[in-house]
Amino acid sequence: MDRNFSYIIAPGEDGLTIERYLAARGYSARLFSHLRSYSDGIQLNGSQAYTTRRLTAGDCLNIHLTEFPASEKLAVSKLPLSVVYEDEDVLVIDKPAGMPVHPSMGHHTNTVANACAWHYRQESSPFLFRAINRLDRDTTGLMLIAKNPLSAAILGPQAADRQIRRTYLAAAFGEVPPSGTIDAPIARVDGSTIERCVDPEHGERSVTHYERLQFHNGLSLVKLRLETGRTHQIRVHMKHICHPLPGDFLYCPDFSRISRQALHSWQLEFTHPITGEQMCFTAELPDDMKRLFHSMENLHQ
Repeated sequence: MDRNFSYIIAPGEDGLTIERYLAARGYSARLFSHLRSYSDGIQLNGSQAYTTRRLTAGDCLNIHLTEFPASEKLAVSKLPLSVVYEDEDVLVIDKPAGMPVHPSMGHHTNTVANACAWHYRQESSPFLFRAINRLDRDTTGLMLIAKNPLSAAILGPQAADRQIRRTYLAAAFGEVPPSGTIDAPIARVDGSTIERCVDPEHGERSVTHYERLQFHNGLSLVKLRLETGRTHQIRVHMKHICHPLPGDFLYCPDFSRISRQALHSWQLEFTHPITGEQMCFTAELPDDMKRLFHSMENLHQ
């Protein structure tokens, strides 16, 4: 999405180059290259300026950020998109089960990316899909999407530095201990392209914190917070402690309770990339998981 930003240079910023000033606000090298290709990309006091130009207190620096070219190969599909929050810079959605995030072999038109492409075509807005966090196809719940290249440049490092907090709800077989931490390295299973396992020798450090909220009819409702973000981390870790998720076709193919892995991205916390505001969103547990338990009254933040 195209965006315009205006900055008034403070006395303490006097003498900085434009590049240093903007880099401190999250602008990446790729963004600088993109801005330089447009005559109105960087303007200082109303005139085109180079990033090497030094700033003076009171200067007005204007940035016109145009969108990168969108992929012409991405199909535009009219699919439901449950929007939890949206502004000029970020989009938070509640992803349904059965919807992959990105197109892949066998999934060219039924993904979150395809749905977003349709959503923004209706607004006649240029759009490039930038998912900040990813969910497995059958995992439901909150996803964060950057709507412009500056948001992506800021949120990407936030995610890499584990500053975006993700809390999940899961159903697990058996009575899970009241609380605990699973610190067990995860690696790819030899010979498999998708399956993972706990592997102390070859795995990457993986940490999951959990708290049991309910125990009903042989299942625990568990709240889980990720300290790391490995592929299938919760699913692998819960199997590792002998409390796998029902309906998990890879790690516990028992579909007697639910037809997909009982995992939901319940809460998402992050710092807004432009305003700096602390954002926190929750997504109600989907019906297929609600049916497994008494009530949701003890869900607290």
